[in-house]
Amino acid sequence: MDTESKYVASCRKELWQEVFRIELAYLARHLQGCRDVLSVGCGPAIIEGGLAERGFRVTGLDISREALKYAPDTVHTVVARAEDMPFPADSFDAVISVVSLQFMDDWRLALEKMRWVLRPCGRIILLLLNPDSDFFRRKSRDPDSYISKIRHVDLTAIEEVVAQGFSVVTEYFLRIDGQTVSAESGGRDAVLYIIRGTKRETAPSR
Repeated sequence: MDTESKYVASCRKELWQEVFRIELAYLARHLQGCRDVLSVGCGPAIIEGGLAERGFRVTGLDISREALKYAPDTVHTVVARAEDMPFPADSFDAVISVVSLQFMDDWRLALEKMRWVLRPCGRIILLLLNPDSDFFRRKSRDPDSYISKIRHVDLTAIEEVVAQGFSVVTEYFLRIDGQTVSAESGGRDAVLYIIRGTKRETAPSR
């Protein structure tokens, strides 16, 4: 079984299905009023398929052609690096990144591209892994976990760059205790740190 097949198989486990359900509900709530949504680093587009079922017009972008083979037909897919996304300016009402930005080669350039493709007052929602959480510390020590391959853990640096082009709101979200998942903030031990932003008129610093 190849890497993508193993990942998709793990996504079918009850724990991760519950995580996806909670993340989907969160995104759907904060995307209200948007129509065209770009998901950057979408992988097999499980959550994106759920958004499409709720009426959003979703485009999923990922560097892995193999991962996108598992995406539902309701999601328009594009194979490309986030740093080289092939969309013109003002293409989307919202851009989301579900636990993918921290794995990219050049997250700063990826954020610049995300802002570029957003329409005026467009929204960005970044779901980031919280390196202070017990969940992160355990998984990052496991060589079989995708979390062990993370490249960027400085959340303050990421937030500062986002704030150059967006009005931002941040929060901790989601708890995983063993096999129990809850949509609680969890403070510093939450699994996710979320940055939500609204595009400002001023361009981000290069």
